Amino acid sequence: MKDKYTHIFEPLTVRTMTIKNRICMMPMGTNYGEQNGEMSFLHIDYYKQRAKGGTGLLIVENANVDFPQGSNGTTQLRIDHDNYLPRLYKFCEDMHRYGTKVSIQINHAGASAMSSRIGGLQPVSASNIPSKTGGATPRPLTKDEILAIVKKYGEAAKRAQTAGFDAVEIHAGHSYLISQFLSPVYNDRTDEFGGSIENRTRFCRMIIDEVRSQIGPHMPIMLRLSADEFVKGGNTLEDTLKYLEYLNDEVDIFDVSCGLNDSIQYQIDANYMKDGWRSYMAKAVKEKFGKPVISMGNYRDPQVVEDTLARGDCDLIGMGRGLIAEPNWVHKVANDQECMLRKCISCNIGCAGNRIGGNRPIRCTVNPSVLEGDTHLGRKVNKNCNVVVIGGGTAGLEAACSAAEVGCTTFLLEKKDVLGGLATEISKIPAKHRLNDFPVYLQRRAAALDNLYIFKNVEATLEVIEKFNPHIIICATGSAPLLPPIAGLHENIDKEGGKVESILSMIKHVPDYPEDMTGQKVVVIGGGAVGLDVVEFFAPRGAEVSIVEMMPAIGRDLDPVTKNDTKCMMEKYNVNQLTSTALQEVKEDCFVVKSPEGEVYELPFDHGFVCLGMRAQSKVYEEVSKAYKDTNVRVENIGDSVRARRIIDGTFEGRNIVFTLEQKGFL
Repeated sequence: MKDKYTHIFEPLTVRTMTIKNRICMMPMGTNYGEQNGEMSFLHIDYYKQRAKGGTGLLIVENANVDFPQGSNGTTQLRIDHDNYLPRLYKFCEDMHRYGTKVSIQINHAGASAMSSRIGGLQPVSASNIPSKTGGATPRPLTKDEILAIVKKYGEAAKRAQTAGFDAVEIHAGHSYLISQFLSPVYNDRTDEFGGSIENRTRFCRMIIDEVRSQIGPHMPIMLRLSADEFVKGGNTLEDTLKYLEYLNDEVDIFDVSCGLNDSIQYQIDANYMKDGWRSYMAKAVKEKFGKPVISMGNYRDPQVVEDTLARGDCDLIGMGRGLIAEPNWVHKVANDQECMLRKCISCNIGCAGNRIGGNRPIRCTVNPSVLEGDTHLGRKVNKNCNVVVIGGGTAGLEAACSAAEVGCTTFLLEKKDVLGGLATEISKIPAKHRLNDFPVYLQRRAAALDNLYIFKNVEATLEVIEKFNPHIIICATGSAPLLPPIAGLHENIDKEGGKVESILSMIKHVPDYPEDMTGQKVVVIGGGAVGLDVVEFFAPRGAEVSIVEMMPAIGRDLDPVTKNDTKCMMEKYNVNQLTSTALQEVKEDCFVVKSPEGEVYELPFDHGFVCLGMRAQSKVYEEVSKAYKDTNVRVENIGDSVRARRIIDGTFEGRNIVFTLEQKGFL
């Protein structure tokens, strides 16, 4: 509510731009662009949901100023030619209808460009240093090329102004070209663009001046920067405060981010980092230069946002993933509906994982309607429809809520006494606590629906199901730990007083493990996400941790943020990583494993964990499908009971109940 959160809803004026509240959407790549770099109508639909939801300022994802050399991403926006103006103008026109201000981020990828995406060209940079570990070696730009790129930034900014943008943001962080000049990690030049702080800032200074000369005195210039690069030899916050002395003039808003490619878990916050953890950086910049600053970093709780603004740490709060998950964040907070916020869980799977890891368009684990919004809320069934959902995990809850929201009489059957399934269980691991926000949201959503009836501690037998006269049955019975027929495994795992545990047993005993486990040996079998959760729990406690994976790599299917964070964590705590190593036998106090060279040996432990993944529990689906085979009742299987996967798959399939209703003639 506005009276409770007065700082959030206070307008802010910068030059000729007045932002109606202090919430701005950060520039996160989407892969929604057209193949030629034009803004697509997918983009417009996507941003429109956030504008309708009340966001004060939208900063459009980075647009390339120099194609193809400066291109980043699979379908990155372009702003290097006038033919991109019409669609950008349409975009600004649509967003302004909702009272939202818009900026666009202009950028050159430099060494972060991939040769395969820029026509086989060699990427360019300040020097010949790759932008990330294992990255391609770029060639240093000549002075003439530098001057040409400076001019292109100015031309791009002028196009943004012509299209109707209210501000323009220059990207000077995150291992892109300007960052490659600013950071001593990348810049070893010996000419006027390298060496001293003044020289390393020269390229950026020239760009700021060129942009200002092109757009005139009224339009605000924003500068995004990595205030602390969080890599060895990189700029610290203190270094940044020094180099900003050379860049301060003509910058109106500092967008204070952090991290480089090799510290991406700080740039795109890992899930265990606290809400608003970066605000001290924004505060330092604001205190020194007295200009408006943006702080971002896992913001989702309105009270944290309000308190950060009230303390004066920053002037604007940036949300990227938070607004992907909840486009209506501002409106819900304004209208006393904060208990119904669909909070981002910082899993980085549908956003960073899809885009950076898989070159796919972004999606969201908790929001199955990123582009179009919750359009099903405007629809109603045209005749009576009884829906029975079996299983109260996140997939089942999404299906049940969606069915009830369009008017179905919906019955949810859960055999346990708690809802939320594996998400609720996994969130009991301290570093995974934020995951619990999703099942909590789903349960609150369910509680608000009078036509959704939830039965806990009920086994979904055929006799029970028949009592509800179902038209549609959704099976969402989830998965259980996979326990293959390995010698000694079934005899020893989760045995009372034993040392061998599954992930569910480990979670049950989380409160019992001491904070200091120095000298104790922990061995984890399985290098997937579940096994790494166990490692992440025990390694900081001082235990001697080993992880065994039969494949050549650990964490192969993780999103890029989690993968890098996991790599750093294991290096920090000296985790013994045994890849291409297979479990042969389970004993009471050791695992027998086989090395890549064929050597069979024992790994003794004080605590042993078998985390070989999860297996679908599809028995109920098979029984129900058989029983209703020759009827008009539709039986569907969703989520992990189809195949053990991620929450995002179950959420998407849960919402698909709307399309099932459509196919069956109920909508």
